[in-house]
Amino acid sequence: MCSSRFAHQWMLCPQCDLMLQIPDIQPGSKAACPRCHTTLQTNWSEPRKRSTGYALAALFMLVLANLFPFINMKVAGFSSEINLMRIPQIMVDEDYSSLASLFLLFVQGVPAFCMLTIVLLVNGVPLPGGLKRALTKILFQLKSWGMAEIFLAGVLVSFVKLMAYGDIGIGTSFIPWCLFCVLQLRAFQCTDRRMLWQKVAPLPDLPAQPIAATSGLRQGLRSCACCTAVLASDQLQCPRCHSRGHARRRNSLQWTMALLITSLLLYIPANLLPIMVTEALGNKITSTIMAGVVLLWGEGSYPVALVIFIASVMVPSLKMLAIGWLCWDAKKTNGKPRDGERMHTIYEVVEFVGRWSMIDVFVIAVLSALVRMGQLMNIYPAVGAVLFALVVILTMFAAIMFDPRLSWDKKEEKSTEEYERDGH
Repeated sequence: MCSSRFAHQWMLCPQCDLMLQIPDIQPGSKAACPRCHTTLQTNWSEPRKRSTGYALAALFMLVLANLFPFINMKVAGFSSEINLMRIPQIMVDEDYSSLASLFLLFVQGVPAFCMLTIVLLVNGVPLPGGLKRALTKILFQLKSWGMAEIFLAGVLVSFVKLMAYGDIGIGTSFIPWCLFCVLQLRAFQCTDRRMLWQKVAPLPDLPAQPIAATSGLRQGLRSCACCTAVLASDQLQCPRCHSRGHARRRNSLQWTMALLITSLLLYIPANLLPIMVTEALGNKITSTIMAGVVLLWGEGSYPVALVIFIASVMVPSLKMLAIGWLCWDAKKTNGKPRDGERMHTIYEVVEFVGRWSMIDVFVIAVLSALVRMGQLMNIYPAVGAVLFALVVILTMFAAIMFDPRLSWDKKEEKSTEEYERDGH
């Protein structure tokens, strides 16, 4: 074994499994993988103060955003005003508790929990060791599931849709919510996983002397997916964070394909069934996803129609196609040297854009809560919205279950000399 004094200098890239020796990182700089360009570690100046400041400010703005009116609408003498907590209440009243739960969880619950967790962990608040490890694990697993900024984009799209019917105004809590979206993103950016785990528990000893610019799999080493510790490939449990794992995710392709096929089966009825019902002067009009895009385009709202079409039609379709391509590529027995780079780029795009498809679900949530005008006009969610939300969630899980290192395993690795020649 190698001494734990040197363990902090070595890291396996979580995306391509390349063994790297991390240099001393100056404040304001970051270390990235020379092969796949994944950010490995960031050293912010005064990281504790930055993370704490942004997280506390975000929590304060979240409280303000829930205390006051959010948006309002006036149509032909009728007026309607809602706050953020009114949105899930109305969806529960309309027997769409599933959508209400998704809103509370993704838009408010997850971001609030993450901000509170950051404050506790970066400041070393005395907590039981097991609780600290559990909170740190959950924090980075939930990072992709906070959708406050996506909800804000949905609100802005709703404004454009409703301008054709009446006057739309923002309430006192709208600006605090915008600030909350920005601040919680900054709090996450300033919280580095590796440095945070150093506060929670020390790195274990290295099982063997690592060889730089060589995959961990070839050296009999693996990276802990949770805390990035370098472990022996046959060591199932990490002594640092107590997470169980393997050199590669077990049955990664099978799980990914199962989730992908399920999402594809749900995507068909999600597009055919109505996602929204508009009741105007006693007449009910049902709208599918494409019908909403066509309506916006016909009314001249070309940018908004394009946003909805890209987020709700193109992105889910292309994401499912991309995930299928990644699985097929990972199963190939040979490939060109640059195939890994191309597949990694596709994987990064899939991971980033997938959750933005939720924008249409949040648009429906806002419209359903705000447009309550008695006999004049009302908007309700429909079953298509639930199915579409499930499609987005399942494709997110499919991307999570896919092990991106599989795209590199059967490709030709660059030698140490090539990396040095390239200036790395």
